Amino acid sequence: MQPTKFPIVREGLWLVVPLCILTVILAFLLPVYLTIALIVIDIFLLCFFRNPKRTIPDSEGSVVAPADGKVVHVGECVNDQLSGDKTFKISIFMSIFNVHVNRIPISGKIVDISYRKGKFFSANLDKASLLNEQNALLLETENNERVLFIQIAGLIARRIVCWIGRGDDVTKGERFGLICFGSRVDIFLPVNTKLHVQVGQRVRGGETILGYLQ
Repeated sequence: MQPTKFPIVREGLWLVVPLCILTVILAFLLPVYLTIALIVIDIFLLCFFRNPKRTIPDSEGSVVAPADGKVVHVGECVNDQLSGDKTFKISIFMSIFNVHVNRIPISGKIVDISYRKGKFFSANLDKASLLNEQNALLLETENNERVLFIQIAGLIARRIVCWIGRGDDVTKGERFGLICFGSRVDIFLPVNTKLHVQVGQRVRGGETILGYLQ
């Protein structure tokens, strides 16, 4: 089921709305400092589950960031999920303060989705890509290029949400999922991609161009 364009994703509403109601009720019963603490938690959850609008670039062949956050890795690698071909790997680390709604990096068809249980190492570590719980989506563009992007749980994250399925046609910048409370997204691009991103760069999901498929 696709998410709505409501400013807060529905997964957050199920948590935020009851907590806000509870805060109002308890405000008449608890000391002021405890009420303030609950209000801070409410505000944090509202910010965490925010679902902002984004301006999607329409430049031909452009690949946009699938997540908000900081780029912690850019380099070549061989990926078995892409027939062992050499690819560019870009890793984006999302702190608990980043928007956690994930977006489609380029238009195409989802040809495979595979979920794998795993551990919960800090998502900014390289071993998180190999060992952490993750959900991998393989996309094929209209030019038969294959792009792999993987939602990876982090140290605090314990839930990966994916709103799309195998066989779905998707559009660049479309919302496709969510990872709760600090996480990482890895994206693997064809080795002939012209990259426009570097380690340490801050990116915005659906807006920042990572590179261009040639």
